[in-house]
Amino acid sequence: MQVYVEYALLENFCMDFSLLFCAKAITKNPCRYARIALASALGAGFAVAFPLMRLSGVGAIVVKIAFGAVMCLIAGRFSKIKGYLKFAAVFTASTFALGGGLIAIFSLLKVDYEQSGGVILSSVPVGVPFLAAIVLCVICKKVIAKALAKRVEGQFSCSIFKDGKSAECAAFYDSGNKVYLKGAPVCVVDKSVAEKLVDVQSIKTFVDIHTVAGKAKIAVFCADEVRIDDGKSVATKRNVLFGVSPRRIKKAIMHPNLAEVN
Repeated sequence: MQVYVEYALLENFCMDFSLLFCAKAITKNPCRYARIALASALGAGFAVAFPLMRLSGVGAIVVKIAFGAVMCLIAGRFSKIKGYLKFAAVFTASTFALGGGLIAIFSLLKVDYEQSGGVILSSVPVGVPFLAAIVLCVICKKVIAKALAKRVEGQFSCSIFKDGKSAECAAFYDSGNKVYLKGAPVCVVDKSVAEKLVDVQSIKTFVDIHTVAGKAKIAVFCADEVRIDDGKSVATKRNVLFGVSPRRIKKAIMHPNLAEVN
C-alpha cells in the first residue's frame, strides 16, 4: 500500500485532534483548541515517523502510550495530577476503542488496510470525516445555544436584598431555566453579585443543575426581597431563591415561573 506523507499527516492530525477533543469534552477540561491543535500536529509528525523506528509488539505499544501521555500534557490544562491522569486515561481508552472499532468495521466491509507496529494504514481517510463530524457537532451546539438565547422574554435591572445588604445587576427571564429546589423556582446569579449579599463559602444548601456543558452542583441562598425594574414598572418579589453560578455570567438568569410565585 502506497502512503503519501502529506495525506498521512492530515489524516493523523484529524484523528488526534478528534480524540483529544473528545477527552476535553468528557473530562470538561478548560484547554483551548490551539493547545489541542499543537498536540495534534506533534502527534501527526510522530505517527508518520513511528514506522521508521521499526518497533513492534509491546515495545511499540509502550512508546505510543508514552507519546500519547506527552500529547495529553501539551493539550490539556491541569491544576492537579488527578485531572491529567483522568484526561490521559480517557484519551488512551478512546484511542484503543477507536482502533479496535475501525479494525472490526474494515474487516466487516472488506476495506483494504494494514496493521503493523501499532499503526493502522487504510485506504479510507477516516480521520478527516471524523473531525468534520465533530466540527459540525460544535457548530450545531453553538447554533442551538443562540436559538435558545432568543427565548429570553425580557431584560431588566434587578435589585436583590438580603439581611440589610443589597446588590444590583442586569437580569432576564429565560424559559430554559428549569431549576427547582423543593418545588420552588431557582434563579441564577453571578458569584460576584452573590458575594455582596452572603458568604458564599458558608452556604450549605445546594441544588443540581444540568447545562449544555454538563451537570453541576451550585450553592443556593434565599433573598429577602427582589425588585424588578423593566423601565415601565417595578415588581417586588419576596423570598426568592438564587443559585450561585459556577461560571461568570453577565446577567442574572431569572426563573420564568417567578412572576407566578411570591
